[in-house]
Amino acid sequence: MPLPRQRMIFRRPMPCGPEPFRVGGLLWAAPRRDVASGAKAKAQDDNPYRETVTLPQTAFSLRANSAVREPEIQRWWAEEGVYGDLWANNPGEVFTLHDGPPYANGDLHMGHAMNKILKDVINRYQLLKGRRARFVPGWDAHGLPIELKVLQSMPRERQLELTPIKLRRKARDFAQKTIDAQREQFKRYGVWADWEEPYVTMQPQYEAAQLGVFGRMVAKGHIYRGRKPVHWSPSSQTALAEAELEYPEGHTSRSCYVALEVVDGNGVIRADGPSSLAIWTTTPWTIPANRAVAVNPEIDYVAAAVSGEGGREGGQIVVAAELVGRLSEKLGKQLTAVSAFKGRDLEGVTYRHPLFPDKVQPVILGGDYITTDAGSGLVHTAPGHGQEDYQVALKYGLEIFTPVDDNGVFTEAAGRFSGMAVLKEGNEAVLAELEQQGLLIKEEPYVHKYPYDWRTKKPVIFRATEQWFASVEGFREEALEAIKSTSWMPASGFNRINGMVEGRTDWCISRQRRWGVPIPAFYDVQTGEPLMTQETIAHIAEVVRKHGTDAWWQMPTEDLLPEGLKERAGSLKKGQDTMDVWFDSGSSWAAVAEKLPGLRYPADLYLEGSDQHRGWFQSSLLTSVAVNGKSPYGAVLTHGFILDESGKKMSKSVGNVLDPKVVIEGGKNLKKEPAYGADVLRLWVAAVDYTNDVIFGPNILKQTAEVYRKIRGTIRFLLGSLSDFDAQQHSVAYQSLPSLDRYILGRFHSVQMELDSAYSSYQFSKVFQGIQRFVIVDLSNFYFDVAKDRLYVQGRSSGSRRACQTAMHHILAGLLSSIAPILPHMAEDAWSCWHSPADGRRHSIFKNGWRAPDDEWRSQWSDDDVLAWEHVFRLREVVTKALEVARENKLIGAPLEAKVLIHMEDPSKIERAVSFGPNANGVDELRYIFITSSVEKTTEDAAGQAPHCVSVDVQGLGRVTVGVSRADGRKCARCWNWSEQVGSDGRHPQLCERCLPVVEEMGFELPPKTVEDSLVGAKS
Repeated sequence: MPLPRQRMIFRRPMPCGPEPFRVGGLLWAAPRRDVASGAKAKAQDDNPYRETVTLPQTAFSLRANSAVREPEIQRWWAEEGVYGDLWANNPGEVFTLHDGPPYANGDLHMGHAMNKILKDVINRYQLLKGRRARFVPGWDAHGLPIELKVLQSMPRERQLELTPIKLRRKARDFAQKTIDAQREQFKRYGVWADWEEPYVTMQPQYEAAQLGVFGRMVAKGHIYRGRKPVHWSPSSQTALAEAELEYPEGHTSRSCYVALEVVDGNGVIRADGPSSLAIWTTTPWTIPANRAVAVNPEIDYVAAAVSGEGGREGGQIVVAAELVGRLSEKLGKQLTAVSAFKGRDLEGVTYRHPLFPDKVQPVILGGDYITTDAGSGLVHTAPGHGQEDYQVALKYGLEIFTPVDDNGVFTEAAGRFSGMAVLKEGNEAVLAELEQQGLLIKEEPYVHKYPYDWRTKKPVIFRATEQWFASVEGFREEALEAIKSTSWMPASGFNRINGMVEGRTDWCISRQRRWGVPIPAFYDVQTGEPLMTQETIAHIAEVVRKHGTDAWWQMPTEDLLPEGLKERAGSLKKGQDTMDVWFDSGSSWAAVAEKLPGLRYPADLYLEGSDQHRGWFQSSLLTSVAVNGKSPYGAVLTHGFILDESGKKMSKSVGNVLDPKVVIEGGKNLKKEPAYGADVLRLWVAAVDYTNDVIFGPNILKQTAEVYRKIRGTIRFLLGSLSDFDAQQHSVAYQSLPSLDRYILGRFHSVQMELDSAYSSYQFSKVFQGIQRFVIVDLSNFYFDVAKDRLYVQGRSSGSRRACQTAMHHILAGLLSSIAPILPHMAEDAWSCWHSPADGRRHSIFKNGWRAPDDEWRSQWSDDDVLAWEHVFRLREVVTKALEVARENKLIGAPLEAKVLIHMEDPSKIERAVSFGPNANGVDELRYIFITSSVEKTTEDAAGQAPHCVSVDVQGLGRVTVGVSRADGRKCARCWNWSEQVGSDGRHPQLCERCLPVVEEMGFELPPKTVEDSLVGAKS
């Protein structure tokens, strides 16, 4: 039976201890008190018993001073080598979270912060659990963005002077400078890692390992060179992979319907007048490269007579039968079906090229990509500019014609369109000529998703070029099986990557840039035939290991060839293509996880943004499966993106970006942009459901900081309350603890088990909620309130106070280890205040390990105990409400001024937990639970005759009647409880029967004048 949780009850402040005063330089105030002012405050300050009260003492400040303290703690971690010692010497098994390399380009943003903090939370938890969790951070340092940054930093004339080696050196310097800056920012987040030994894709040993992966894929026949359409970026002048594309909303193309004159109807299309095939395209610029029209063999088509105003009436056009009505409306003409036939019947029909009339071309049979969702049902086929077009062209032996150069400009092969940019004036010129020829049936804007270069933010084209490819078909089934064997979190990740791999085409891995790892191919000077074998690749990999990839551009061909091929150096030239950067980062399992000590392959976990299903997750999967036949990871966890507080994407141009550096260190105006520190940022990361897109902004940050303060305040109270407690000497055995203390330990046992489970399943929002609920509801709102009387008022060495401290000692130890993965600076700071050895050589909380709860706290806590406390809390809620009403009616000021009378049908239901009257342990009494001066069990009539009374049905307790009256006797000057015994002792006439022996044991005596004044006050 689970332990009962407290419901959060907010009450007005109530006196429950002495006034605040300064101890050890820190102002301590008992929470939930009335604040005195004026003469009343002066009277309290003059209270002679103030010094007899035991208040908390600790150097742990409520103010974190994060801007100073966090860097100090980080330096201490580094000096002591805490992280390195843990990952190397922990007794548990290896745990590898393999870092996906961020791109070495620009400052870090909130997405970077969330990603690295999540990884650090996981690794710190694993280290606390005793596992050897080494974390090697990485950077992706090659590729076009860095190359462009270098080029953009210098005038055009200097760009033209750059040799490949000069460009590469500048790119390397730029990447290294960025890495150094990003590294310091990551460290400030409190992230533990091998910061001095990261992996970087431009390191020679990494590049050599990457070439090793490439070589093994070549050996298995997965790499080939071919001429086929690829995404080509005219703005970058290179081929792009799918992961390098983005599809912005709102792209509008100039789509058009074009009539292609039928030359031979092949006995299927019969007409007295002209007949045409109606095609539709969103890329008119590809029509010069048209080599066929494709139809779906299973679709029904018709030859439709055209009537209406304008051109083409009297003739026939061939369209899909299903689209006749829609096209009649769109074209503003009446289309009437004259004859019908299946698509397969159209194979062999020929037509005249619309721009080059001397060319007669065929109708061919396409596949399922031809639908009636849009267009005419007939597809203009340009094999050099489309993947499906290319595939069907191979089947029919059609020319792969591509009259477009690297700059996206028509070549001379395009005839009169030569020199025109295909996405600009070339497109317009094609449309103009079609209209002039009377072949343009209709032009209209068409809004759809269209690929853009993710770096230059400009449209790309499909263009057939000579490229190197990885044949996914050769290992697709193995990849799909590897996906099934991987744990995907959230589960939707499986469907996402499975669908992508299932339907993906071969991977174009070559790029026409200089800053990258070269594809190690040599070409025959005469024939252009490539030379690339296991032997040549292995030799080049060894050269790269020693000299880096600059050697490819610096060393002569002879030195790059193995000994047996050197005599061919004169007839060979080096290739100039570099590898796709996704192949770079996708080889990290081989360069890092498989090779470095303290790591393992497959890694336990990959954790990145959800966009990496088509990026790093997929490229890593494909290379690992292609080479080793297995997944590089056992589990994949993804996080969403960060939006502002209105749910909009963060953008510098919009001005809604929050810089993590400003969040941590503060902005120029610290009042508007205070320095919250890394722990507050980390707490926010833990608080959100990061598997979806998350909201972040100033208001959310303030709320998070408030929770941080509550956690810190709770730890501060625990530390202060334990200042005179030595666990070796003062601990009380569990069986001797009062029921209240056993209850709170039982609750903490449940909480810690929940937290452990949530950490292990990466559900950090549950960790946050569990800690917050326990700190606020169970501790601050209940246990601390009840415990203050024992801690402050009872004798320092009393059994009841030591019992409370015993429970607090266990709670503090467990709480610090529970918050340490998320709030490492706070946990370490608190731990250092708690454990300060005489020689000054403190050890880290992370070396103390995960503090698991004692099984005794649950095994010795029966279901009957749990149920009894559930009843106590239900009764407490009724009493609290009654006290509130009594206070509002001016019957009492504070609850300690009250006497509570209770009648219930079966008191035994709560007496297993607490008693109505005095208890031998001086703790388990209802008056302490309710924070009143007395509680009496009475008859229903007696309770009902109290000045204020409430009678309600309570779940599990039946009818309960609660009466509230003023407490009997007088107020004790020391504990503020009311008692009829106050005034019974002449030496201390202002003290109650509880406080008197405590003060006497201290040897405390009132000055004679004070005693005299007290006696006078007692008589009055």
